[in-house]
Amino acid sequence: MKKTLTMIAFMTMASIGAVAQPKLMKDNIEDVLNAMTLEEKVSLLVGKSRFVIMNGVPTGTTSKVEGAAGETQAIERLGIPGTVLSDGPAGVRISPTRKGDDNTYYATAFPVGTVLASTWDTELVQRVTKAMGEEAKDFGIDVLLAPGMNIQRNPLCGRNFEYFSEDPFLSGKMAAAYTKGIQENGVGVSIKHFMGNNQETNRNEVDSRISQRALREIYLKNFEIAVKDADPWTVMSSYNKMNGKYTQQNRELLTTLLRDEWGFKGIVMTDWGNKEGTVDAVNAGNDLMEPGSDVEVERILAGVRNGAISEEQIDTNVRRMLEYIVKTPSFANYHFSSKPDLKAHAQLTRESSAQGMVLLKNDENTLPLKGNETVALYGVTSYDFIAGGAGSGQVNTAYIRSLKDGLENDGVRVDETTADWYSKYVAYATAASKNNEVGGLFWGKTVLPEMQVSSKFITKREPETDLAVITISRNAGEGSDRKNVEGDFTLTQTERQLLQDVADTYHAAGKKVIVVLNIGGVIETESWKSIPDAILLAWQPGEEGGASVADILVGKVNPSGKLAVTFPVRLFDNPSTKNFPFNYEMSQRRWPGSFKKAPVRNVDYTNYEEGIYVGYRYFETKGLDVSYPFGYGLSYTTFEYSSPAVKATSDGFVAMVTVKNAGKTAGREAVQIYVTAPSGCLDKPSCELKGFVKTKELLPGESQTVSVKIDNYSLASFNENASRWETADGVYQVKFAASIRDVRQTAKYQLKKPLVWEVNDILALKEK
Repeated sequence: MKKTLTMIAFMTMASIGAVAQPKLMKDNIEDVLNAMTLEEKVSLLVGKSRFVIMNGVPTGTTSKVEGAAGETQAIERLGIPGTVLSDGPAGVRISPTRKGDDNTYYATAFPVGTVLASTWDTELVQRVTKAMGEEAKDFGIDVLLAPGMNIQRNPLCGRNFEYFSEDPFLSGKMAAAYTKGIQENGVGVSIKHFMGNNQETNRNEVDSRISQRALREIYLKNFEIAVKDADPWTVMSSYNKMNGKYTQQNRELLTTLLRDEWGFKGIVMTDWGNKEGTVDAVNAGNDLMEPGSDVEVERILAGVRNGAISEEQIDTNVRRMLEYIVKTPSFANYHFSSKPDLKAHAQLTRESSAQGMVLLKNDENTLPLKGNETVALYGVTSYDFIAGGAGSGQVNTAYIRSLKDGLENDGVRVDETTADWYSKYVAYATAASKNNEVGGLFWGKTVLPEMQVSSKFITKREPETDLAVITISRNAGEGSDRKNVEGDFTLTQTERQLLQDVADTYHAAGKKVIVVLNIGGVIETESWKSIPDAILLAWQPGEEGGASVADILVGKVNPSGKLAVTFPVRLFDNPSTKNFPFNYEMSQRRWPGSFKKAPVRNVDYTNYEEGIYVGYRYFETKGLDVSYPFGYGLSYTTFEYSSPAVKATSDGFVAMVTVKNAGKTAGREAVQIYVTAPSGCLDKPSCELKGFVKTKELLPGESQTVSVKIDNYSLASFNENASRWETADGVYQVKFAASIRDVRQTAKYQLKKPLVWEVNDILALKEK
């Protein structure tokens, strides 16, 4: 790159002579653009950092903030600063230590995407991400490469922990809130991965084959909501192909749809790599190639000189880059401290992650605890809690609060003998894993195998304790998908035996058993959920995870989280599973360049044969049993719904219902609004989520009337044959529900005439 930059500098000086040059300001972008040489323009379209693999993670090398993922090029003579881009979805991902510097630069590990979505609380999400944005700004970051918002098409996607939901409406609203919170600070986001990145296996090359209707209604809809509601600064195009073309090189996707139809005004950047079609990417409207390479500079220069790229297209992309740069803290010469309020952010993490935890089971009011019990604490991650998933979504945090510490800080006594045994095992297993003796490594995060515990040990500890808590954990990360094997989607034999032995021993003594799930994505629960007395789904809740779990177990917090994904009875009940690369090992292929000549199904291409029937849309329409339905979650109190009403507006309706806390404990309720379309329109699921709202904390006996505005466009289905959105006339059933299978009240909305919205006939799936 030094050679290229030297050439640019030489040519620049030769061309400008002694003529005074403009310095970039917010109101002189055109003047600066006109003053730029071709070489300078091209340099602005290619990231300054260079692609490296650090601890297994694709990233870039940066000069401004060590460990940040990327930078844009500075052009000093025109007053154009470089800007800094950093991972990731659960907090700022930078190096915690720096050579020759005794200070530390740890960041807050905030709750992962599954936790945030399970809060069903956009105001809370915006408050969390406002703190995340403050931290980014304090560390000198201009854009946080987040949120990850791909649809959770299948439970085994390796990055589901980063993503929000199987439902595009919930995902879109969460992403919009996330974006607003970050951008309140004057730093940007990069919503990702646009588009069709629903598996990690062969993610750089796989062709996601998706019908126009499924694209429009499921996989694009959440991005559309986020773009229109929150105006993100940037969008990140994905690695994969979609319907035969790389997304970063698809003009129909990045210009016709994103910009012309949706009105997106920001920049599009690539995901971190270097594909050969740089010229096509520029022409498609992909403004920034990250992390950048000399060869990409040369490709673009050659493309302009041979006519493959017009100067008008170059100017369009550069103009957008300049419009982005003048919004950044770097342009404002913001003097960042590198000292964010980590203590306050930790407290916010503790509070917010508890709001996203889901109480799956609570027989005979096992929970909350009295708070003065002695607990036998089983499971390795009770002592070595998992804050978040692996890869670019991982955060370098100063600590992770264990469940043991969380319980003890909340006044619960943890059995010392059990704790001592586990602590010694964790120390041994951690050391051994570094020597590749046990465990696995997910891009810097060690995953320890569960310890075998004899029934004799359990029997000995039972008389000394009041109850037992077992933590079951899973982790996954960027670059690979989960497996349909023991220890991933299903429990291991060791875990099953531990659960059964503990339950048999404690139940025989009339004592309770609680399971805590410290997981990033869906696992199989149907075969074992009858064994414990209570199950709390903690997800991966950030650095204060153990404290947040303890707060719920002892009743400091009444659980109000609800599922943003369906837990199926069996993996193959999910229709996408037959078109998903579960159990495929990419190591079967030698890298690079030795792919089999015949394309491999679900690896080189994946057919989205289920169409729009993703998640609950399929299970509800087919009437299939599930282990836990979409929207499900228990509370320590009960809620009554009454007085449902629908009031027509000029472009839709307002749905209203009164929620009363009918129990004895203060709590919050996530009210979900599902709509069933009239018969006679396009084939549709039995119902779809079209609105939600979370109540304030209601005291026992207190009521709140909540309302949600729903427009007619959001009720529309996509007609591929006519290339238009259609909302049929007729009577719509509006359902006020505690979960998709717990409808409490209903009302009706009548649309007297059909409505249509014409759109471009693009992104067609060609039959192969």
